[in-house]
Amino acid sequence: MARLQSYHPRMQSLHEQHAARLKEIISSSGWPGMSQVGEEAAKAAWLVAQHSVSDPEFMAKCVGLLEDAVAKKDVMGWQLAFLQDRVRTLTGKLQYYGTQFDVDENGWPIPFPIEDSATVNERRARLGLNSLEERQEQVTEQARKRRANIEQTN
Repeated sequence: MARLQSYHPRMQSLHEQHAARLKEIISSSGWPGMSQVGEEAAKAAWLVAQHSVSDPEFMAKCVGLLEDAVAKKDVMGWQLAFLQDRVRTLTGKLQYYGTQFDVDENGWPIPFPIEDSATVNERRARLGLNSLEERQEQVTEQARKRRANIEQTN
């Protein structure tokens, strides 16, 4: 498998080790949802899947598992939204929930293109997310703070 550009080899190796362990867990026990492992560990499992960018097939499998877990209310809906959008954007598809952001020519965050953007807020609300406009303002505010911190240290 080709190395991802600009992905530090040690970080990639760590993510791959975590993904291998999550694969073992899934193989023996299914998706580690809140009813099985608690909210914090379920979030950790999602985080491992979210960072398994060197294995998009595994990420896609996790999307399916999260869809089932969301239907059973065994994981938080936002976890599905973020992972599904990440898989879609990494594979060149339009995102569905508007969770993944790029930067514009001035370095400000903008969402990657969204499929059926007119109804994105309805989809976001179904999974417990705030509106895309509210999220974009949050991400922009984070960027403002980062810029302010950089300016203070210079």
